[in-house]
Amino acid sequence: MAGHSQFKNIMHRKGAQDAKRAKQFAKVIREITVATRSGMPDPAMNPRLRAAITAAREVNMPKDTVERAIKKASGAGGGEDYVAVRYEGYGPAGVAIIIEGLTDNRNRTASEVRAAFSKHGGSMGETNSVSFGFDHIGVITYPQEAASEDDMLEAAIEAGADNVETTEDGHEITTAMEALMSVRDALEGRFGEPRSAKLDWRPQTTVTLDEDQARSVLKLIDVLEENDDVQAVYANFDLPDEVAEALAA
Repeated sequence: MAGHSQFKNIMHRKGAQDAKRAKQFAKVIREITVATRSGMPDPAMNPRLRAAITAAREVNMPKDTVERAIKKASGAGGGEDYVAVRYEGYGPAGVAIIIEGLTDNRNRTASEVRAAFSKHGGSMGETNSVSFGFDHIGVITYPQEAASEDDMLEAAIEAGADNVETTEDGHEITTAMEALMSVRDALEGRFGEPRSAKLDWRPQTTVTLDEDQARSVLKLIDVLEENDDVQAVYANFDLPDEVAEALAA
């Protein structure tokens, strides 16, 4: 999603990374925990766990930390029982926002998300109040050097993917939601492990923001992402180049 990735580029400046590293780790460990308990502790037999381990590598989580998380989650000792939640609403300028999370207390998380919307010029809606304007798809990414554009396109089509876009940043393969793991496995067999493989919400239309609107929307998204129970935030905004440059200044 263009708006969200631009938000990442703008807000995650040098110095902010270290402050957020522990929080990133905590979110990935929570996903590893849920993935492990939803299936087998063996990644080869558990597609969701494989995806969680890939996400751990994306944030440079040490291998022994990943292994400890899997071991703890697969033990008989219980521990936190997380459930998946999704919240939807509108932010400033009518920007549609989807929040996905894992929580051990639905009431707490819903209350905190609702308060964030209210405090920062938005309003939380009912389930499906904004998601109808997004496509829920699988997204797999590879670095550009993993394959030529033609080879990646050919392999992705054979694997059942919907589309491939190749830029200087790499290859992005999109799939139907239910085909994500089968396409991922087919491509991994040919090109090695992908940079990432996950479900994504992509907006069908976007809202172009001016600088003041962008600051308000990004503040709300930042507050939502700071919540320990929130795994990901998606929104349908777009930033013109001059606005992005102003925010980065």
